[in-house]
Amino acid sequence: MATSQGTWGYRDRFGDAFARTYFRRFGPGVASSVGLGTYLGDPTDDVDAGYRESIAAALSAGINHVDTAINYRCQRSERVVGEALREADVDREEVVVATKGGFLPFDGSRPADPAAYVRETFVEPGVVAPEDLAGGGHAIAPGFLDAMLDRSLSNLGVDTIDCYYVHNPETQLRVRSREAVYDRLQAAFETLERRRAAGDIGMYGVATWEAFRVPRGDDAYLSLPEVVARAERAAEAVGVDDVGLGAIQLPFNVAMADAVTVAAHSHPDGEGDLSALEYAQEIGLDAVASATLAQGDLASSLPPEVDAELAGDTPAQRAINFARSAPGVTTALVGTSSPAHVPENVAAGTFEPLGARAFDAVFE
Repeated sequence: MATSQGTWGYRDRFGDAFARTYFRRFGPGVASSVGLGTYLGDPTDDVDAGYRESIAAALSAGINHVDTAINYRCQRSERVVGEALREADVDREEVVVATKGGFLPFDGSRPADPAAYVRETFVEPGVVAPEDLAGGGHAIAPGFLDAMLDRSLSNLGVDTIDCYYVHNPETQLRVRSREAVYDRLQAAFETLERRRAAGDIGMYGVATWEAFRVPRGDDAYLSLPEVVARAERAAEAVGVDDVGLGAIQLPFNVAMADAVTVAAHSHPDGEGDLSALEYAQEIGLDAVASATLAQGDLASSLPPEVDAELAGDTPAQRAINFARSAPGVTTALVGTSSPAHVPENVAAGTFEPLGARAFDAVFE
């Protein structure tokens, strides 16, 4: 697993090549503020090869935070991350490895009959109960998460996953009340606290698409303070001394800035409302920005008024540095399926992000 000594050693090895704030505290150590995302791409051998080469190159060049999920590319992304970890010129203790569980994954390729696959692979063997499913393909029930965590450990070929996210829990709001989803999250957290105590994960988090960046009245809304409270109850129920909830993940980029602009989470001291990133910063949760390049849409151009304020030689670098500039963001994830883009993405970290005053001015 990633350790304080290992990640600080990685920082000492590469830090002089980057801007001053490039490495930031994450979990027990530090992580690069540019991270590797593995969501995009078809489940093919050619895409696997691109990811494998890209991840190994980035790990050997100064990026030590890799993010994936069991359902990404039909489990292929997890497996490629594991292969790249073994090929790269890094020690396991130097690299933060994060994955997610929640969506029922296919295996290697998309089946001809997804419904039959789900029934035969998950429902009939008892991995998940039909009443636990939302949308036919999402669950956060304890037994299901236990099984998926075991499979992720195997796919990645590691003994410990540094951060294990409950993936898009707002999906459960399609079939049950908000209070029921909080109850299910608490049960999931109890499971993850036990796995943390067993050494299978370093910490856990919640990765969302909508839940934390929409207004309170939105159907997909989940309250960060309530999620934190449920994690505290879970830790107490399991009998551990500290709370394992350590991170959130949510989209943030120039075109999707809701994580900063939508104040929908009560201040811990009762002093009004905070945005998701402000709340995370206030209570000490690590925050990871996904969709940094809006799945490639921002790689070629940015709004001129924003572009003019950012450092970087290319639009992609400036978009990455916008996400790295947000308050509380530890790491901005960038897709890594193309080896040709690795040097450009790594070099984004050689530029300083915006200061707090300049970042706020963008929204004025």
